[in-house]
Amino acid sequence: MAKQLLGKEVTAALNERIKGNVAALQEKGVNPTLCIIRVGENPSDISYEKGATKRCETLGVACEKILLPEDVAQDELLAVIDKVNKDDHIHGVLLFRPLPKHLDQAVIENALAAEKDVDCMTDLSMSGVFTGKKIGFPPCTPQACMEILDHYGIDCTGKKAVVIGRSLVVGKPAAMMLVKKNATVTICHTRTVDMPSVAKEADIVIVAAGRAGVIDAKYLRAGQTVIDVGINVNEEGKLCGDVNFADAEPVVDAITPVPGGVGSVTTSVLIEHVVDAALLKAGLDIL
Repeated sequence: MAKQLLGKEVTAALNERIKGNVAALQEKGVNPTLCIIRVGENPSDISYEKGATKRCETLGVACEKILLPEDVAQDELLAVIDKVNKDDHIHGVLLFRPLPKHLDQAVIENALAAEKDVDCMTDLSMSGVFTGKKIGFPPCTPQACMEILDHYGIDCTGKKAVVIGRSLVVGKPAAMMLVKKNATVTICHTRTVDMPSVAKEADIVIVAAGRAGVIDAKYLRAGQTVIDVGINVNEEGKLCGDVNFADAEPVVDAITPVPGGVGSVTTSVLIEHVVDAALLKAGLDIL
């Protein structure tokens, strides 16, 4: 049976680190603040918003919300972003995406100041992930994957890693983060030939395929660590990952469950980015 890499243990350690940094900021009279911008009433956005708000309250971070109608004009949304860019007491901004189709998402994303871009929305922040330069912040979900690997002492140096999925949200940045940890990385996608054989060669597998239970035992072998990024709802109405857990758990050495894995860490990573943005602005060291 595989060891379950539980997100709650990683989150607890992260939260202690965040609380220490919040205390340092408050001693200097700085109250770290997240601004959430939501367009419309998407249920998944609202769910994540509630989780982020609650985590902010727990960790002593202020949270402001700007709620806009589904049919908001592009100029109005850009004006909102310009306002939060110029607001010195707001340290981080989370804009829910995808945006409604009548809005030019690329233009809106890149209007945000990189130093407040706590979930890697802008092209400038993403360039930091790929160049290794300290520009903005990496996307929260891939960063959560790295936090899990670090917390459980899984050394990536010299290891073969496979990332299943090539999106800019998870797959590509996760690959770059693994390279930074000195892993040798292969990215698999829908056009990969004989993906099960490729995946089986890996020591570490990060799965962000976007399909429930698509990765089963034929992709896996003993000795592997599997990080399942997927969040899906199965036919029974239950949350499940992109990995068929029942198939994988008896085979691999370690695996993140869904729920209770990567998703539970991601929110704390978001809050830590807000706090780190406040520390940088205040000229303080990050613990």
